[in-house]
Amino acid sequence: MAARHNRIISAKEISKTYRITYQTVNHYTDLGLLPISSKKGNVRFYNSSIVAKRLKEIKGLAKEGYSLRLIRKRLIGI
Repeated sequence: MAARHNRIISAKEISKTYRITYQTVNHYTDLGLLPISSKKGNVRFYNSSIVAKRLKEIKGLAKEGYSLRLIRKRLIGI
């Protein structure tokens, strides 16, 4: 589950690396949980170290019973 520090990865790579669905990546992005670093056409790119940290936080909080709405509020204050 480790990603190289500050490498730029696509949503498809996140899905493969972290074994989550592409739809989950989209959902987390739409909620603001995974910030997009850049975009080229329809392809979104993310900072791998931010993704690794956020997914670890999301997984931990979800395991504690937090809903995505509360996770979002806790991580990004919205």
